[in-house]
Amino acid sequence: QVQLVESGGDLVEPGGSLRLSCAVSGLSLDHHVIGWFRQAPGKAREGVSCISTTNGNTVVEDSVKGRFSISRDNAKSTVYLYMTTLQPEDTAVYYCAAFRSLVQGVCGVIGDWYTYWGQGTQVTVSS
Repeated sequence: QVQLVESGGDLVEPGGSLRLSCAVSGLSLDHHVIGWFRQAPGKAREGVSCISTTNGNTVVEDSVKGRFSISRDNAKSTVYLYMTTLQPEDTAVYYCAAFRSLVQGVCGVIGDWYTYWGQGTQVTVSS
């Protein structure tokens, strides 16, 4: 059974940092792209970042570029989203998701590509 479990969400002040974790079970990070998405109240889901299978290529969307980064630890079957200089507009539920990639070394944050989704973790940025 495939499971993706997010953790690390919290209430943080503007300018603060968080590290989100996505613990993956039931599938191999060697064959699956992992992405992070977020959804703020009343807004559409937005892709944030992803990491590919073999060479660890990453994509970071322009809205968070320079502030967010992604990495993975295959030994722990965990993907991390590092978030710095957080702003109130970063407030959202953050989800990780996965799909099996037939093309090595590439990824994208198109939600329809993703097969498996976690339940989400809340990030609130407020003073």
